Amino acid sequence: MIKNTRAMTVMAVLAALSVVLVSLIHIPIFPQAPFLEYDPADIPILIATFAYGPVAGIIVTIIASAVQAVTVSAGSGIYGFIMHVISTSALCIPAGFIYKSKKSRRGALEGMTSGIVCMAAVMLAANHFITPFFMGAPTEMVDAMLLPTILPFNLIKGGINCVVTFLIYKPLSRFVIKGTK
Repeated sequence: MIKNTRAMTVMAVLAALSVVLVSLIHIPIFPQAPFLEYDPADIPILIATFAYGPVAGIIVTIIASAVQAVTVSAGSGIYGFIMHVISTSALCIPAGFIYKSKKSRRGALEGMTSGIVCMAAVMLAANHFITPFFMGAPTEMVDAMLLPTILPFNLIKGGINCVVTFLIYKPLSRFVIKGTK
């Protein structure tokens, strides 16, 4: 578990940065589903995951999602909180475990690629089961959006966030990790 005060402080800052990013940048990708918006909130969470491991990534995800659910995304409430935690955890868990065992650029790429695939698959299931319940939409309507809209959305969002993380993690890692191990 995270026992270092500096690491906990950095994780809190990354959670706050995640909320700030989602409040500043949220771009609809598909006109037929304007509620599916790209946001870079997962970038600081992936940084926490690579710096401190997958458990830290999940902790930062839960904190950022909770703050986001009562502030910038209050309209989606508990539904948005649950979907964000599921989505980002599905991305961070494989990415974090693979990177933890292979601390290299290749390990980061393998981890993030696995995370993107996992996130996309998990979100197909999550949207099938959870979205009709929370949105009051017929399951058939949600299912009709799974392959043409929801799958590409999650692949695009995960891909962009992982590319940015890949480009900035190494230069930032010395500041994020310094004095926390």
